[in-house]
Amino acid sequence: MTRVIGVSFRTAGKIYFFNPGELEIKKGDHVIVETARGIEYGRVVSAPTNVEDEKVTQPLKPVLRVATPKDEEQEAANKIKEKDAYKLCQEKIFNRGLEMKLIDAEYTFDNSKILFYFTAEGRVDFRELVKDLASVFKTRIELRQIGVRDETKILGGIGICGRQLCCHTYLSDFAPVSIKMAKEQNLSLNPTKISGVCGRLMCCLGNEEETYEELNRNLPKVGDFVTAKDGEKGQVSSVNVLRQTVKVLVEVDDEKELREFPVDDLTFVRRKKGKPAETAEKDLTEEVEALQDDFVETETMVEVTTEEIVIEEKPQSEKKQQGDNKQQSDRKPKPHYNKNRNRRRNDNNRRNGERGENGRGGDKVPNKD
Repeated sequence: MTRVIGVSFRTAGKIYFFNPGELEIKKGDHVIVETARGIEYGRVVSAPTNVEDEKVTQPLKPVLRVATPKDEEQEAANKIKEKDAYKLCQEKIFNRGLEMKLIDAEYTFDNSKILFYFTAEGRVDFRELVKDLASVFKTRIELRQIGVRDETKILGGIGICGRQLCCHTYLSDFAPVSIKMAKEQNLSLNPTKISGVCGRLMCCLGNEEETYEELNRNLPKVGDFVTAKDGEKGQVSSVNVLRQTVKVLVEVDDEKELREFPVDDLTFVRRKKGKPAETAEKDLTEEVEALQDDFVETETMVEVTTEEIVIEEKPQSEKKQQGDNKQQSDRKPKPHYNKNRNRRRNDNNRRNGERGENGRGGDKVPNKD
C-alpha cells in the first residue's frame, strides 16, 4: 500500500496522485507540486489515503510544499497574465488568417511555459504563430488542439436541465455514450433533446443506464404477444419501465380492451427482430414445407447426376455425337420474320450497289439516275 493524495489542477480536471510525505495536508488545501510540465499549483481533492501499489505510477513525485500566501499572490497574478496572453494570441491568429478558435490560455506556476488551447476542423500549420508568440513572451509556447467536449468542459455553461454542466462541475473523464442508451431509457431520439451544449450526446445518459438495462430485461417489447395468468392473451401496447407494468390490448366479447398487468403475471416469448409474433406459427409451417420441397428436389438432382455419370463412361465418339445432337435439339428456331427481314435487307443492298460480302461493309455506288 502507498500513501497518496489526489491533486487536481483544473475545475473537474483529472486527479493525479502525489506523495504527501510528512506534510499535514487535508482536502481543499492548495499545494505546490512538480509535474512533467514544471512546477504547478493545484488543489487537493482527496485527503491522504492508502491505495494499492498497482494503481500508482512509479516513481511517485512528492509534494514540494503547502501553498503559502506568496504562492497565492503569484497564482492570482498568473490568472491576470493569462487574460492578456489570450487577447494577444487572438490578434496574432486574426493577422495570420488561421482557421482556428482559441479557447483558453494557461501559465504554469513558475512561468516557464504558456499553453494555448484551440479547436479547428482540421490540422492547422501554426509554426509561424508559435514564433510570433515566443518573440513576445520570451518563454516556451505550446499549442494544443482539443475537441468540442474538452472545449465545453473548459468554458462551462448551463445545460437543458437548468444546472451547470456535469463535465464542468464533477466529471473528470468523459464516459462513452451511445444512442442505444437513449433507446433503452425510452427517450425521444430528437437530436436537439438528447444532445448537450457541445453538440454530442449528453453525458448524463450514462448515469441510469445500468438501472434501465436491469429493468428492461424483465419486460416484453411493444408489439409482443403475451399471456396472463388468467389465460387472457393480447398484444403489448405500452410498458412502464419504472413501475414494471404492461398495458395489453386484449379481446373481450369480440371487442378490444386495454388492460394493465404487472409483468410478473405475464408469460411471453420475444419475437424475432422485424417479424411480428402472430406470424411465428405460419412462418414455421412455411419453413417446414420449404424443407420438404428442398428434400424432393435434392433426390431428383441425385438421379440426374447418376445419369450423367453413366454417360461419362461411354466412348468419346458416342459422347461427341450425343453432344452435337443435344446442341441441335436445344437450338431454338429463328422466327420467320427474321429471315424475311434479312432477305429484304440483302435485296435492298443489291439494288443500292453496295460492295462487300453479303452486301455489308462496302461503299455505296452513286446511283446513275
